[in-house]
Amino acid sequence: MVDQHGFERVGKASAIKPGDMMVVQVAGEDVCLINLGGRFFAVGNICTHAGGPLNEGWLEGEEVECPYHGSRFNVTSGEVVAPPADTPVKRYQVRLDGEDILLAP
Repeated sequence: MVDQHGFERVGKASAIKPGDMMVVQVAGEDVCLINLGGRFFAVGNICTHAGGPLNEGWLEGEEVECPYHGSRFNVTSGEVVAPPADTPVKRYQVRLDGEDILLAP
């Protein structure tokens, strides 16, 4: 269900431990939800280089590495930090409502 501000509930904060990633759906899109030390970030889950699933990659600090060819993206901004990708992934707004995680494009 989408609220009046365009945010959609996608899960509970307790379902994703610090340093973990998981896939959620927002408006029919796969989104990689990341918990960085209790701060939540969300980016498109599909690598812009070859379509690799970012949630199956490696998280190091604020960067996620695609498991296919090693492209790296900053999870706070979606920006590319290492090739071969040259296009950022989409970034989603994250909001907490108590224990609920809400995302908006």
